[in-house]
Amino acid sequence: MKRIVFFLKVKKNRIDEYKKRHQEVWPEMLEALRETGWHNYSLFVREDGLLVGYLETEDFEKALAGMAEREVNARWQKEMAPLFEALDGKKADEAMMPLEEVFHLG
Repeated sequence: MKRIVFFLKVKKNRIDEYKKRHQEVWPEMLEALRETGWHNYSLFVREDGLLVGYLETEDFEKALAGMAEREVNARWQKEMAPLFEALDGKKADEAMMPLEEVFHLG
């Protein structure tokens, strides 16, 4: 299992809405994430909007591709896009750029 960490930026004035939406993630979205290999998926947000994502997966590119094929993901990404800064025309899941892991105390 590979550990993946990525950063995004939530608009500061939309953080509360971002948190609320993640308290009410659609059941079909949760199911799609599980089915496409997203495990131990967590999101953390700082008061300035810095968003840190963490997940474990066998193959991150395959997990992303699997979600890209799901209609529910397209709907979710469309609804969430206005909450983010600097996506440069990408959906949030397309803007995820994993950090290189350099140390792990296992």
